This record gives sequence, C-alpha cells and structure tokens, in this order.
Amino acid sequence: MSDRVSARVSENGDSVFSVRVDAGGIAFVGDEPVAMGGGGLGPNPYELLSAALAECTAMTIRWYARQQGWPVEHVAVEVTHEKGPIEGQARPGDIFHKTVAIRGDALNEEQRRRLIDVAAKCPVHRTLEATPVITTSAAETVDG
Repeated sequence: MSDRVSARVSENGDSVFSVRVDAGGIAFVGDEPVAMGGGGLGPNPYELLSAALAECTAMTIRWYARQQGWPVEHVAVEVTHEKGPIEGQARPGDIFHKTVAIRGDALNEEQRRRLIDVAAKCPVHRTLEATPVITTSAAETVDG
C-alpha cells in the first residue's frame, strides 16, 4: 500500500444527502438513512468508517497469519460504532467494538490469542487511536 491514498465524493442528486464515492478505482453510493432525511441508498459515513476498521483488521490478521505460515482458513470482523459516555470524558465519545472470528481448526490457543492481539494493531485502528491531522481548504471550482 502506498503512503498516499485519495477518495473523492460528489453529490449525485439521488436523495438529499446521496453522494457518489470514488475510492480505489471503485465507485459506489453513500447516503444517510431514511430516518435521518436521506434516501437510504448506501452506507452512511460512520458505516463506512466502521467498514474501514473491519476491513483493515481482517486484512491485517490475514497478512500476519500468512507471514507466520499459520493455517487460518477464514477471517470475519464485525465492527459496531456508537456515541456514548467514556470514562474520564465530560462529553460522549465514539465507541467502536470489534468482534473477530477466525476459522482454522489447526490453530492452537496461543496462535489464536496472538491473532486477536494483532487485530488491535491494524493501521486504521492505530489511526483512530492517534491524533490525526486533518486540514481543510477551498477548491477553485466545483466539478459536478
């Protein structure tokens, strides 16, 4: 993976909040649910963020297992996100919970424990735990 990635989002007019997302050479629709005033035509931003965390976790587990030559047959990750109270914080915060399922009948318990440890070290997980720098600037023109 290169150090620099890019995504482009542009309103598509299919609902009030519906957008076309272009990322990694793939285009898809993002939207808000009907209950939030959208058309429910695609994942909302927090669903996409949760998906990014789940995807990165599964890929990191697979990469590590391959490096070790461990017999992992299948990896599945579910991520939930919610706003809620966080100890030591005055305001509600973002709470992500990852559930990792690893199939591999020949894996021993130590290997399984190590893979779960690795799941907490994927790059997106580390990014969310860090303090990233986000800059915003105005474009010269708006392309439809």
